[in-house]
Amino acid sequence: MKHYEQLLLHECFTYTDACSLVGNKNSANSFLQSYLKNGYIQSVRRNLYVVMNIANKTPLANRYEIGSHINETSYISHFSALSYYGYTNQVVNEVTVSSDSVFRNFEYSGIKYIFLKSRINEGVITTYDEVRISDLERTVIDCINDFEKVGGLEELLRSLSLIPYLDEKKLLKYLSTYNKQALTQKAGYILEHFKHELNISDDFFDACSSNIKNSIKYFTKNKSKERTKYNSRWQMFVPKDLLSIIGEGDNKDDII
Repeated sequence: MKHYEQLLLHECFTYTDACSLVGNKNSANSFLQSYLKNGYIQSVRRNLYVVMNIANKTPLANRYEIGSHINETSYISHFSALSYYGYTNQVVNEVTVSSDSVFRNFEYSGIKYIFLKSRINEGVITTYDEVRISDLERTVIDCINDFEKVGGLEELLRSLSLIPYLDEKKLLKYLSTYNKQALTQKAGYILEHFKHELNISDDFFDACSSNIKNSIKYFTKNKSKERTKYNSRWQMFVPKDLLSIIGEGDNKDDII
């Protein structure tokens, strides 16, 4: 157990970390084999390990630490990031991990780790507990961009209703980096419903609308005329009553 106390400082580590710890690859291979055999560590996937609690044989690293150590560019994103920040009510056994490098989805200790290609590079931070994660404003923009792929609209709206504040300068910066007009339209439309709760000024929405050219978009892929109306400010066909989607549960797809 020569290196166990040092490993406790990180809880989750890679093969490269092991080589740095013991000095070379040969020593690292022997060290890993010994610690795996004795139950001091456990393999999550190739080249990724967690330190085990010797007393109860459970991993010391949580799902967020594991997800953000899958590779050098991986970080917790989208609704998993909102969950980390405490702004979701839904408990799921999946972690969305964004990365520049593709990795295969995998499962460890009952949790599925799902790859999603990183959209932009800005707005990724490292927390006090060594979790690489998108900051809150970047997370919100990512969720708006991808709500039809990850999480869903209802969960997005519920999360926004829990958030007390968003930095509008950061929101504008990430929208500018994305450089997608449809995303700017969606973000302006959605966030306008929560402007008071999130303390977002009219300047933010004016900035968003000023960047919209003459191009009519649909809020979702569902183009049902019975369920949508045209919003002239955002030049978009949108749900007739966005906030009514909250609480509709399994019927939310019919609404949008």
